[in-house]
Amino acid sequence: MPINTRNIILEKSLSFALSIINFCEELEQHKKFVISHQLLKSGTSIGANINEAQNSESRVDFIHKFKIAAKEAEETKYWLLLCQKAPSYPYEEQLLHDLSDILRLINSIINSAKKSVQS
Repeated sequence: MPINTRNIILEKSLSFALSIINFCEELEQHKKFVISHQLLKSGTSIGANINEAQNSESRVDFIHKFKIAAKEAEETKYWLLLCQKAPSYPYEEQLLHDLSDILRLINSIINSAKKSVQS
């Protein structure tokens, strides 16, 4: 029986990045270029850092890359909250829900990796 090789965080972060790209295109249609640019950078950077962590040089490097992904996720959350609160901006509630799931996974992975370093 083959081992399940699915990597949920990689799948979720890639799917999220694609959703961010689509949402940023919508923002640009509304001429919200500054927020669109910032959100595109931070929202796609989450998955980029998670992917980079897959080939980290050490457990400490792995944790570091996931911490960067967590910071990018927090920045992304900020831009999405601005869109939510600004009346003239489009907003997609599902993006914050998906991001919340990703943040939980990232923090769980960081905590597990830290425990294995300390052991």
